[in-house]
Amino acid sequence: MRFNKYYFLLALLLFSMEFYIGTNIRDSFVRPYGGDFLVVILLYCLVKSFINFPVLLTAAWVLLYAFAVEISQYFHLVNLLGLQHSKIARILLGASFSFVDMGMYTLGILLVIVVENLKDSLKNF
Repeated sequence: MRFNKYYFLLALLLFSMEFYIGTNIRDSFVRPYGGDFLVVILLYCLVKSFINFPVLLTAAWVLLYAFAVEISQYFHLVNLLGLQHSKIARILLGASFSFVDMGMYTLGILLVIVVENLKDSLKNF
């Protein structure tokens, strides 16, 4: 375990972007798709800030976590926990299941894998 300021700064930047999207964007593209695309990249960078796991392992766990949260929305976990009136719980756990969201998570993780492999390729070049 070690702190990586590069990934942490990226995570802060992505968090800022997510916060801005969540609080200021009310469109039919960036908010529903861009936020889901970016959130897995944010989570990946946050994990890599503190733990130096291999790229594919980290990416797989982040994607599985995102899928688990999305599946919990299918089962209305927020309601089952009695948190349906909590805005924070609805933001963190979500409220509606969507296969499109799972697709955006997958595309976000695929971008992470491509960028990480390019970074490693350039390092060895």
